[in-house]
Amino acid sequence: MTRPATTVDPLAADPSRAALHRLRAEVAKAVVGQEGVVTGLIVALLCRGHVLLEGVPGVAKTLLVRTMAAALDLSSRRVQFTPDLMPGDVTGSMVFDARTAAFTFREGPVFTNLLLADEINRTPPKTQSALLEVMEERQVTVEGEQRVLPDPFIVAATQNPVEYEGTYPLPEAQLDRFLLKLTVPLPSRDEELGVLRAHHTGFDPRDLTAAGVRPVADAADLTAARTAVGRVHVAEPLLGYVVDLCRATRATPALELGASPRGATALLGTAKAWAWLNGRDHVVPDDVKAMARPTLRHRLRLRPEAELEGVGVDPVLDTVLATVPTPR
Repeated sequence: MTRPATTVDPLAADPSRAALHRLRAEVAKAVVGQEGVVTGLIVALLCRGHVLLEGVPGVAKTLLVRTMAAALDLSSRRVQFTPDLMPGDVTGSMVFDARTAAFTFREGPVFTNLLLADEINRTPPKTQSALLEVMEERQVTVEGEQRVLPDPFIVAATQNPVEYEGTYPLPEAQLDRFLLKLTVPLPSRDEELGVLRAHHTGFDPRDLTAAGVRPVADAADLTAARTAVGRVHVAEPLLGYVVDLCRATRATPALELGASPRGATALLGTAKAWAWLNGRDHVVPDDVKAMARPTLRHRLRLRPEAELEGVGVDPVLDTVLATVPTPR
């Protein structure tokens, strides 16, 4: 049996949870709306996972990540992915030092806490593959020597879903290294009015300091929060529910590739983080359902005939969630 849901003040007696709620409020100083995407980024921080942000141009994907970095007392770097970007431009490379007549390693932008990989699908597979070890092992191997990245290390990548000319689709192996794929929607009318009012009164997205964005959480808060998330209880029926959802995607006729065991462990982790953010010390079925789409959508591949019929991954996941029995 799962534990009954209880009403708990999410900020009570937990400074790390309060810090992450302040982080969400701080981001709202520069980004109007997008609360779901902001919460997804916080879940990724709690799970030490990477995030793929997908949305049409002009919906503040880059601004969102830059503001999150400004509100965290962590180092951050931005890489604009282009067709001529080389692997060494991302990971770093050996450089000859004429003063010492020796080669030394020059660190690339991945040696940071929060890496913004802007338009990640605009770089060719050779450069994308340089991120495979970085994202999974959190290290860079050059000349046989392993160099560990800082902790925490998170990649927040953006891509445009409607422009395909000059882009390179991410391979499944790389997609699977993203904990979440978050869809950044167009704003509502009221939110768009809020954007216009902010710009009308002088908001400059290139100057977040002037917008009042300040660091409100740091690495110590993340460490304490991750420890608390690790203590969140998951009853045996909930473990079975996560497994059954992932196994159901493998048997769905519209899909030729379902969620792997890595997807199941990712869903378990994000559900625990979601429960903790909402003030609970245990996972309920609604936590799993809330995180199923962003955690699994990029790990599934439609059959060609389903794509021709206009079937989408999210509706397939909705069917899976509606058919797999929910634990009581």
